[in-house]
Amino acid sequence: MADETRWSLPWAERSAEEARIFNPAFCGELIGHTAHEYHRTRQAALGMVTTFLVLPLTLHTPTREALPLRANKVFAGWVAEHAALLAELPERARRLRPISREALLFAVRHRLLTLEGGGLLPGTNPLPRGARLAVGTDEVKAARNAARLLGRWFAWQSTQTAILQGMGVAP
Repeated sequence: MADETRWSLPWAERSAEEARIFNPAFCGELIGHTAHEYHRTRQAALGMVTTFLVLPLTLHTPTREALPLRANKVFAGWVAEHAALLAELPERARRLRPISREALLFAVRHRLLTLEGGGLLPGTNPLPRGARLAVGTDEVKAARNAARLLGRWFAWQSTQTAILQGMGVAP
């Protein structure tokens, strides 16, 4: 409950670092990259529950750096190799749930994404595939690349349930 209260603070009252990392535009962009790549690869909507894995996987540096370089990496094998790292994922996902919700609302409101049948599809105002900011950091670039990879990697998995179970997260 303390996390809910913390994340409900007005943006002006949050630390500058938190405001930069967890702002809804950037986090919505990361979820948008994942949903777009998922849709491009599978021609289906990214499951809503799965979107709550995007931020804990892309914003946490050790986890992001452990992600495979290509989407054709066997999911179960990667999960087995990184079990210790993934042990923390359910708690990170729980703590970032309010941020993920705010990012989803932002992305849907600005038509980056659209809700359809319990999942997310590219909206009427999607991100250009090669869009880049004039100023960015290596950390931001790495998070964006990881989000795109997750979209492709998740698209190759049999079901949303298989992804969640593999990552140790219960819906």
